[in-house]
Amino acid sequence: MVSALRSRGHEVLGLARSVSSADSLRSLGAQPVHGDIRSPEEWAHVAESADAVIQVVGDFSADADPIGRNLISTLLRRLDGRKGGPPPAYIYTGGCWLYGTTGARVATEDSPLNAPVEWAWSIDHLRMVLEAPQVRGIVIHPAMVYERDGGVLAGFREDLSTFGRVRIFGDENIRWPMVHRADIGELYALALERAPRGASYNGAAVDSITVGALARAMARRAGAETTPLVRSIDEGVAELGEWVRGFAIDQRMSGAKARRELQWLPVHTDPVADLS
Repeated sequence: MVSALRSRGHEVLGLARSVSSADSLRSLGAQPVHGDIRSPEEWAHVAESADAVIQVVGDFSADADPIGRNLISTLLRRLDGRKGGPPPAYIYTGGCWLYGTTGARVATEDSPLNAPVEWAWSIDHLRMVLEAPQVRGIVIHPAMVYERDGGVLAGFREDLSTFGRVRIFGDENIRWPMVHRADIGELYALALERAPRGASYNGAAVDSITVGALARAMARRAGAETTPLVRSIDEGVAELGEWVRGFAIDQRMSGAKARRELQWLPVHTDPVADLS
């Protein structure tokens, strides 16, 4: 996303908790702001001079709800103190998991949100942003974000290194909507520049692909056994935490609205080819 914004001439400040994160931001042409979302009072003053806030980070610990509420409230207070000019944009990141299981039905921006209880708090948070009068609130729901060896597929790569096969939790026929990291970055930039107040957009370049197809493609490239190791969701939760429940959500999601209204043109529309 930083690269997409910088390529359009935007000045970018990025929150960094560590030296390595700060160095990464600098390498992309962004100015790091040292801080932590658990203590927004220490750094949120930088928002007073910003034209936009893009929130792509969240805390997913047991106290994620109060941490997120405090973060949003603190930033909104700072943005409310701006003098003159159009209202600043505030883009909040939701996610495909907030639609819950859709099965064969394709989720659109008009579909009801039906998040698993583990992430239901995010629905209240996005409403805080959309209903705030002092900002141009916008929500982006990214699909499962990937790169050739990264994003949601980083765990597959680790499995191949550790087990010689990819683990799948639940069923290899579970469907994921997908979007490449570069394409979702372009969507954030377009939303910043063009989206109206109160708009939501689904960031899906591919409405669905089975997790088994992704696992087999990565295994073929690695020269490994292509048959995935299928494990139960409960096993996964016990070993890796509640995130595994999200990986087991079977869903489809459309990105047609973003294509139509923002002229978003994702380049990566064949995840299996990208992995080959």
